[in-house]
Amino acid sequence: MSAVLIRGGTVVNADRQFRADVLCIDGKISAVGDDLQAPAGTQTVDAGGQYVMPGGIDPHTHMQLPFMGTVAVDDFFDGTAAGLAGGTTSIIDFVIPDPKQPLMDAFRMWRGWAEKSAADHGFHVAVTWWDESVKRDMGTLVQHEGVNSFKHFMAYKNAIMCDDETLVNSFRRALELGAMPTVHAENGELVFLLQQEVAKMGITGPEGHPLSRPPMVEGEAANRAIAIADVLGVPIYIVHVSCIESAEAIARARARGQRVYGEVLAGHLVTDDSVYRNPDFTAAAAHVMSPPFRPKTHQEFLWRGLQAGSLHTTATDHCVFCADQKAAGKDSFAKIPNGCGGIEERLAVIWDAGVNSGRLTPSEFVAITSANTARIFNIYPQKGSVSVGADADLVVWDPQGTKTISVKTQHSKVDFNIFEGLQVKGVPTTTISQGKVVYSNGELRAVRGSGRYIKRPPFGIDFDAMKLRAQVTAPTAVAR
Repeated sequence: MSAVLIRGGTVVNADRQFRADVLCIDGKISAVGDDLQAPAGTQTVDAGGQYVMPGGIDPHTHMQLPFMGTVAVDDFFDGTAAGLAGGTTSIIDFVIPDPKQPLMDAFRMWRGWAEKSAADHGFHVAVTWWDESVKRDMGTLVQHEGVNSFKHFMAYKNAIMCDDETLVNSFRRALELGAMPTVHAENGELVFLLQQEVAKMGITGPEGHPLSRPPMVEGEAANRAIAIADVLGVPIYIVHVSCIESAEAIARARARGQRVYGEVLAGHLVTDDSVYRNPDFTAAAAHVMSPPFRPKTHQEFLWRGLQAGSLHTTATDHCVFCADQKAAGKDSFAKIPNGCGGIEERLAVIWDAGVNSGRLTPSEFVAITSANTARIFNIYPQKGSVSVGADADLVVWDPQGTKTISVKTQHSKVDFNIFEGLQVKGVPTTTISQGKVVYSNGELRAVRGSGRYIKRPPFGIDFDAMKLRAQVTAPTAVAR
């Protein structure tokens, strides 16, 4: 038996906070209450003056991703270990098949890569092409492999971009299976055209990247995906919402009763597009990701979306490439591998900019960093809750602790940190994964291969009611 007692802290869940001890036995939370007694040999963690919260869940990472002619430098061990150091105890990564590659082949390959993970993990599976085998594999993934979400890239023309026919077929199949479609919302045709137009203007450096992907390119794609989902009656999740245009599209749809969920990246909340105008190519290129960082006016709108509940989760899109990899785009911004980091920094950055500023309460922080993701992807309260029976994935959080974020002290293998020099107040002091202390006061104890694959069941659907409703009106949502 392994046991850990967290004593003297204030438990923070998405619905409330209260003073309590937390006892973890054999990987589960066995008791939450005052003055708990623990078995002999129990490890005690002093949480006096600190918060005890569910470990963070990052619903959007790309570990070891082969992309744009190279491979992301953080593999599943490096990336999840960095996450544990920052209080994130679970990730949902992405299986991205090549066009015409069977979904099950890609899924097995990613599962193999993830065997080295130090933290619990799951997968969204991307639909990058369509035929009857894709439809069949989607069924296998949902019914036997614990996948309940499918990713659709509306960008990256001539690579992994979905056309509308694929979107419609895949969304409809997801509805049949009780799965959630997710989309990367950027109009790939417009991006492809604008990349060429910007290059014709003689702009080849990183400053051309945001010019080729203006906010309306994202807004159009978000509106189109939401409309398709509305007609078909399937819920939809929009990843990395970065601008007013797409955030407004989500808010409008939700106001008329449609089930649309929005995700925001920590980077988009605090970093603006001035980074692309840095005369140092290496620094500017390090920030190239899609959608790009936006002018500051968009940041406040994203925060308000989180406050209002029209945006629901926070992620990182952690996909890191070193300077020599980014240099592939030295002569053309369109060839810079897209991706930035943040899995270790997400919680501290959002706490500092959100809770310390008064934008968020501690409970709202828990909602957008763990609980909402667990609910949306159907693993709540196993994850995202400090409650009896939940997984013992916890972070002890010192609201008075401070640190300066730096590449010199990070655990990611990448050679740049997009939050470099940012001073934050509010840091993790202890991270517990599966009931074991894996990070304590600066000491990382991540164990290669200790992370589990977490199956996520499909959402409940009343098919008879769905068919009846479809006969009388265009549905706006599916009961979950």
